[in-house]
Amino acid sequence: MHFELNEEQLMIQQAARDFAQQELKPGVIDRDEHQKFPAEQVKKLGELGFLGMMVNEKYNGSGLDAISYVLVMEELSKIDASASVVVSVNNSLVCYGLEAYGSEEQKEKYLKPLASGEKIGAFCLSEPEAGSDATSQRTTAEDKGDYYLLNGTKNWITNGSTASTYLVIAQTHPELRHKGINAFIVEKGMEGFTIGPKENKLGIRGSDTHSLMFNDVKVPKENRIGEEGFGFKFAMKTLEGGRIGIAAQALGIAQGAFELATQYAKERKSFGKPISEHQAIAFKLADMATQIEAARLLVYKAAWLKDQGLPYTQAGSMAKLYASKVAMDVTIEAVQVHGGYGFVKEYHVERLMRDAKITQIYEGTSEIQKMVISREVIR
Repeated sequence: MHFELNEEQLMIQQAARDFAQQELKPGVIDRDEHQKFPAEQVKKLGELGFLGMMVNEKYNGSGLDAISYVLVMEELSKIDASASVVVSVNNSLVCYGLEAYGSEEQKEKYLKPLASGEKIGAFCLSEPEAGSDATSQRTTAEDKGDYYLLNGTKNWITNGSTASTYLVIAQTHPELRHKGINAFIVEKGMEGFTIGPKENKLGIRGSDTHSLMFNDVKVPKENRIGEEGFGFKFAMKTLEGGRIGIAAQALGIAQGAFELATQYAKERKSFGKPISEHQAIAFKLADMATQIEAARLLVYKAAWLKDQGLPYTQAGSMAKLYASKVAMDVTIEAVQVHGGYGFVKEYHVERLMRDAKITQIYEGTSEIQKMVISREVIR
């Protein structure tokens, strides 16, 4: 086992750390307060090659490995999870799905501008009555010969209003259940496609989360991804990699909160000495550091397995399940270490605590991860 990062990975990690500190941190509280999408920062992330990190260079990607990707996710998430979720969705769900399963024409037309950051993508699976149960798609795609007629509603869509390219999962043959589901590429501006109001969320408030409505949207046949009935498998395979990205996001949130708590504990004094020298606080920091390191090893292992072309379903679910729990636990303790100051926005930790919660919900709830893990274990 080798735990050292190579020179290229260290350079990418440092570049992401510098970007987070210099570009994301200055306005992060204001963006959270006013639910402002980090448009300027996302554009710069694209210029750095962070929106198509694992895409082959011939499709305008950076051609990097999954380890480099989780390093970037971790560093960005320490500061701004609203920005890092854009990176996660565009890389793990949209670009990966298109590169792995799209046609050559789809890659040329859609993947290239997505990988370069010229455009942003969205992944549309969840519905008002189909969240964790992805087999129960109510959005329909009726086969009309040379096009499909798309009708339905999608909920909780990250990059809902800022995306240009949407990967939409819909049911074509209800009698076949999950084997009748297809995946489609839908463009913003297609007639009948409307974007609902922005959700007012607990955390990741800078991320634009919307409902999407499809009313007789004509989707060309060439915009279907894969063979007829491939949509459910496409969604599940894509989400497997997405879980690694969200696990890395959770890891970053936890690490960011821990660093703030440690720094504060060294500076804040009570009873004549820094609170870090009181055992009650010192032991909190010890527990936090241990949990974070365990989560980091799970996340890095899942990314390494993906890089090696080895099965990573179980590892990815374990990483997301545990890292998201650690993010929640550590951020709560970071607020506690800060005392009253932890409840105030300018100290950042209350925002990290709010951001942490979503990592236990999106791209497969913690309960779904336990289902995946248990199936793998029993099998």
